Amino acid sequence: MAPGTLSDVPESDRTRPEQTRATLAKRRADVASMFDGVADRYDRTNDVLSLGQDRAWRKAVVAAVDPQPRQRILDLAAGTGTSSVPFASAGALVVPTDLSLGMLRVGHERRPALSFVAGDALALPFADDVFDAVTISFGLRNVEDTAGALRELCRVTRPGGTLVVCEFSTPTWKPFRGVYRNYLLGALPAVANRVASNPAAYSYLSESILAWPDQVELAELIARSGWSRVEWRNLSGGIVALHRARA
Repeated sequence: MAPGTLSDVPESDRTRPEQTRATLAKRRADVASMFDGVADRYDRTNDVLSLGQDRAWRKAVVAAVDPQPRQRILDLAAGTGTSSVPFASAGALVVPTDLSLGMLRVGHERRPALSFVAGDALALPFADDVFDAVTISFGLRNVEDTAGALRELCRVTRPGGTLVVCEFSTPTWKPFRGVYRNYLLGALPAVANRVASNPAAYSYLSESILAWPDQVELAELIARSGWSRVEWRNLSGGIVALHRARA
């Protein structure tokens, strides 16, 4: 059976009542509650909705960070720790951190070798200049103050350290943008209604992607937030962009 297909999800998991969702105000309590509600099936649902592309995106993040043994890496918005495992496997001292206690609970159950930390992106529970690299994948978009989170990430990164942001972005081919918009507003919520434990969360996902800055705008915001040598590259034709910078 091919990965990332609807058939991967048991029939018993395909119909779940709608629960809570955040709004574009992205208040911390709303965001945390929303992710608590999707934690159990979060990884599997992402694989289905991205048609398996999330695996390639995670590999691109690891390559951009280039983890080294004993290097200290903050993986912010780590969720259940799926994104943190490759860093640990490379011998780095990774700290998976997330706002959602539900995600951390599931992560600890599935990956007890990782040291999960509860933390708010706008008030990270770490001292200055602690990490050699910081990374956040598909989480910066969910913080109510994007620039504030970028400044906090810069604060905890040593001078010369690396930032890697992986986030949904704007497709580079204009004719495809309309198709992509229709997918986000129509097909994605419909599929989420069948496979997700909290379908309402994926309506928020669509709305937040469409409201998010494009590649250039995000690069400019990163630079204004204290980072230097900002660069990016597109993944999957710009559906996702990988931004990298130095403290």
